[in-house]
Amino acid sequence: MGESPERNGGLPGKAESYWIDTSPETGFPPLDGGGRMDVTVIGAGIAGITTAFLLKRAGLTVALIDAYRIARGATGYTTAKITSLHRLIYTELIDRFGEEKARQYAGANQAAIETIASLVREYNIPCSFERKPAYTYAESEESRTIVAAEADAAKSLGLPVAYVDDIPLPVRAHGTVILEDQAQFHPRNYLLLLAGHLPGEGSYIFEMTRAVGIKEQDDEVTVQTSRGLLSSDHVVLATHYPIYDRPGSYFARMRASRSYALGLRIDEPFPNGIFINAAGAVHSWRSQPAGDGDMVIVTGAPHDTGKATDTKAHYRSLEGYARSVYPVRSVDYHWSTQDYITADRVPYIGRLAEGHDRVFVATGFGKWGMAAGTAAGMILTDLIRGRSNPWMEVFDPARFKEQPEYPDRVQKSLQSAGGAFEVDAARIDREVAAIPPREGKVVLIDGQQVAVYRDEHSRVHTLDPTCMHMACTVAWNNAEKSWDCPCHGSRYDAYGRVIESPTVKDLVQKEVVRR
Repeated sequence: MGESPERNGGLPGKAESYWIDTSPETGFPPLDGGGRMDVTVIGAGIAGITTAFLLKRAGLTVALIDAYRIARGATGYTTAKITSLHRLIYTELIDRFGEEKARQYAGANQAAIETIASLVREYNIPCSFERKPAYTYAESEESRTIVAAEADAAKSLGLPVAYVDDIPLPVRAHGTVILEDQAQFHPRNYLLLLAGHLPGEGSYIFEMTRAVGIKEQDDEVTVQTSRGLLSSDHVVLATHYPIYDRPGSYFARMRASRSYALGLRIDEPFPNGIFINAAGAVHSWRSQPAGDGDMVIVTGAPHDTGKATDTKAHYRSLEGYARSVYPVRSVDYHWSTQDYITADRVPYIGRLAEGHDRVFVATGFGKWGMAAGTAAGMILTDLIRGRSNPWMEVFDPARFKEQPEYPDRVQKSLQSAGGAFEVDAARIDREVAAIPPREGKVVLIDGQQVAVYRDEHSRVHTLDPTCMHMACTVAWNNAEKSWDCPCHGSRYDAYGRVIESPTVKDLVQKEVVRR
């Protein structure tokens, strides 16, 4: 199955998310001119779709917009575990926030699991939803103590966990936390059906409609898009990373992390459960019903976005690990994903910032977005309706009081990006000759940085490598053929077009004049 390794730059399997490959395309129209609704939700992943769905069900009119197609961003590339057991989190939450707020975190995630289960039943959603026990296991004797402490912490918060010695995976475990009645599903099949209930009765989904700016007023908020203006009483930023981040200084409070996934076929039954190791390099496992048997999805090899150029090596490392555990018959898929991790590992869900009462945010899910993104929809629906929510305190973005300054140099750097400069012809030829077809590199020529991409026909494309979010310098990603920003996770395709926020502007062309 899938494409040959030669066509994938030496990587096995189809270069696509299994969820996207096995679900239908969407075709919602773009915005055409403008309109007014009660709420505009920007970003159509699990947080955005859930929020929009719950708001409409509560009687509000909603416009859900996405820069591309719905459920194709981070949600389309998830591992789709639905769990409250987030590797090791509860000992840290108790130490940092105290038991009450740690209990809120656990309660929100548990309630989200039950909400998904309820919606699957109510709407008869064919999304392979299955209850599974979740395991966090120690791979070494050194991590046994922290796993046992996590079991005690989770139990003290009311989670029905148990501590056991072993796991059904064929790896040696030195102690395990197990939490029953967690779940897994096919995220796009679930979300596409929910989204299908949204249009009508004054509510809309607009695809291929990029939000490029927000204007807050006393009585409404206006969203400027690539297709027109939308006005509403409230706006929800569910764009993975908020495109309107300065009021809350989110740029200083999160880091972007990429990780990798392989869809495998193995020569033995996969055990019942979803699994992740407790410490060290991440090893995460689950299975998925896939036609003629289960597909096994293994994920890991994380790194900060833009900090690794040879991203193919992370796929190879993950494959090597998987083959050390199971007899792998084939690698059918490979894909990567990006998520944001907050300064204290708790998502930001609530009002964007103090004094911004009409704009709400859901971000920083730290690789656990299926439950947390659903919880975000529940919390934001309550807040927009003027209701209290039992979990909102722990997720409140206002928990950080100090506001970093937006650097003055950023605007100057953005204004000066692009342009033309002369360069010795022999020098540029030497630089380009060192770049293979379908590869890119940031080169320094006569004191100026240039992002150079050489396409499959050996045509050369030159860009200014200045990220159009906050003027950091992008880096080449050789597995995804993209320019990635190491500061805040903006990503661009090989030709400089935006593929992932927070940026809303393409990289600027840089003309190289030969002399």
